[in-house]
Amino acid sequence: MGIESLLRRVDSALWELSTDYKDGMRVPVRVYAGKTLIDAMEHEVLEQAANVACLPGIVGYSFCMPDGHRGYGFPIGGVAAFDPETGVISPGGIGFDINCGMRLVATALTEEEVRPVLSRLVEGLFAAIPAGVGKKGLLKISRDEFRELIAEGAPWCIERGYGVPDDAELTEEGGCMRGADPELVSDRAVERGFQQVGTLGSGNHYLEIQVARREHIADSEAAAAMGITRPNQVVLMLHTGSRGFGHQVASEYLRLFVEVMNSTYKLGVKDRELACAPVSSPEGQRYFAAMQCAVNMAFANRQVILHRIREVFAEVFHRDPFELGLHQIYDVTHNTAKFEEHLVDGAARRLLVHRKGATRAFAAGMPDLPERYRRLGQPVIIGGSMETGSYLLLGRPEGAAAYYTTAHGSGRVMGRRQAKRTFKATELKQSLAERGIVLRAVSSSGLAEEAGGAYKSIDEVVDAADAGGLSRKVVKLIPIGNIKG
Repeated sequence: MGIESLLRRVDSALWELSTDYKDGMRVPVRVYAGKTLIDAMEHEVLEQAANVACLPGIVGYSFCMPDGHRGYGFPIGGVAAFDPETGVISPGGIGFDINCGMRLVATALTEEEVRPVLSRLVEGLFAAIPAGVGKKGLLKISRDEFRELIAEGAPWCIERGYGVPDDAELTEEGGCMRGADPELVSDRAVERGFQQVGTLGSGNHYLEIQVARREHIADSEAAAAMGITRPNQVVLMLHTGSRGFGHQVASEYLRLFVEVMNSTYKLGVKDRELACAPVSSPEGQRYFAAMQCAVNMAFANRQVILHRIREVFAEVFHRDPFELGLHQIYDVTHNTAKFEEHLVDGAARRLLVHRKGATRAFAAGMPDLPERYRRLGQPVIIGGSMETGSYLLLGRPEGAAAYYTTAHGSGRVMGRRQAKRTFKATELKQSLAERGIVLRAVSSSGLAEEAGGAYKSIDEVVDAADAGGLSRKVVKLIPIGNIKG
């Protein structure tokens, strides 16, 4: 039996689970999804979202986005806001790959101009950007310099020639969360991270060459405002995060929270994976500052990769990368917790918003948006599988109902082991080649894990986010080249 029988349908793409579902629920659960997505959603997703609804100090609802699937503690696609005085902070509500985010870069090139050199571009990018488990980056810095980097984020890289000021301006938080404190991360975390700046990682991390075809543009005016102005224009999408550094930070503080949540703070949780501490506690504050270091590492990581992308394009086309139009559109975070002001029952409240596998989607006119997007709204980048395409969207006013949050990707429907048993890498490569998609991947087994059939329909996820008022479609982006870790 599916989960629909447990839910009340609020709207075409919004469902609610009442507090009667489980003892201890302080707020209802709200799930954004169409009927097909609800029918396919795992029951564990609802269980995890209900467990989140039991956490102290939660405000409003425990949310699940349209791409929701089972995660660690929170479902992936889980969103919850907590009162800073009575609420908690939980590593399970942020994730191990802290600030696993998306960066979208425009070019002035068309598909017709890129096709003749597409294989050279893919090979050049694959050679220039280390990908896979444990790979070392090309940014050679000391451990002390790395501590500076995690305090300053992308601007640290830009000041040293790895980008331009526009890159930081067009990055969420300006590419740096200002509360980061390197003193609160361990030497072990630094050891895992200082050689990984400028690396792609593995799993669902990728660098993709995509095309914005005319027939896939839903809002040409908004697309043009973000730099997509030509028919069949080529863009690049990058998905990676804080690598082993973020994982180490999360793991260490998770162990600390397991120790103190019962012995010191008497916090009962429904699931050990929701280990937490009060937001205002010394442990909570230390984790929040360390988490921001990992956020900044991820910003810096994507910044250095963008620099390498520009170098490869300049080499292949024998032109300055900015003459080729390699300008950043935006960079968004997933897997974070942030203090934000939101209206709750008509009153403005400062809340700590956890977004686990979910994207901030501020509406037009809101603070913290770059000046050039202030009248437009925040660009939202939702990545699909390497077979299906991805989307560029915009935040919208109705998103206030979910703390201005939307989906972050397709969301898995199949575990990695099952995907490897179901799909064959050789057949997948052949299928991609027949569709004109040039691929370079570190491993065949990793490739099978990322087959399109292992994911929800990106179109259904984006349609649900649109119908639910979370974000609005601008353009679908079709892959023609892919580098996988």
